[in-house]
Amino acid sequence: MSEQPIRPIALITGASRGLGRSMALSLAQRGWDLVITYRERADQADTLRQEVEALGGRLVALALDVGQAGQFPDFAAQVEAALQAQWGGRRLQALVNNAGVGIYAPLVELTEAQFDALVAIHLKGPIFLTQALLPLLADGGRIVNISSGLTRFSLPGYGAYAAMKGAIEVFTRYLAKELGARGIAVNTVAPGAIETDFGGAAVRDKPEVNSFIASQTALGRAGVPEDIGPMVASLLSPDQRWVNAQRIEVSGGMFL
Repeated sequence: MSEQPIRPIALITGASRGLGRSMALSLAQRGWDLVITYRERADQADTLRQEVEALGGRLVALALDVGQAGQFPDFAAQVEAALQAQWGGRRLQALVNNAGVGIYAPLVELTEAQFDALVAIHLKGPIFLTQALLPLLADGGRIVNISSGLTRFSLPGYGAYAAMKGAIEVFTRYLAKELGARGIAVNTVAPGAIETDFGGAAVRDKPEVNSFIASQTALGRAGVPEDIGPMVASLLSPDQRWVNAQRIEVSGGMFL
């Protein structure tokens, strides 16, 4: 009997729902095992675990607030322990910095607390979480940072949020340069407007918003999570090994 192929392992933050969930399922369908994080909904993470197991994979779910960088050393130790217990001490092959929140706040209404939260979650969090997990990432691995179409087109009220994503896009290029000697490719994926509960679920639940997005998108509709998950899974494939330091927008052609 032939040996079963070794499944690569990806860590995805914020994967119990929305885009992260779609990424996890897409990777599981392609033969990956997973470590995911969730902030509050352990039940959703457990449901995802069962779905991944039904696909023949393994999933470990760990609680993490990516806005609390002080948690990262302990979290990295939890990941290392999980890798030892579940996979015999193997390393991660991919890290996807996906977790985030949407805050709508025009400049005249933006508070320091909102700004600080955006910095902690969308900028400081991915940078220092990546730093903490680098020793657990295999040479030749992959990092994907999730950005936003809002770094290319501008919608009033999202300036602070988009500024954090713009900074992450710059950081992605520098990280690709720094990790090139280890053969680690680092890219940004920038989704357009997607029907999730992100940002108050406006795209999903408000017909007037959804209709506007559809009218401004070349493919004539807003996106759904299943438009993003397979894209990220494809980018992590060995077939894409020469794609590095790129911003890849997945928006269906918004605001062209």
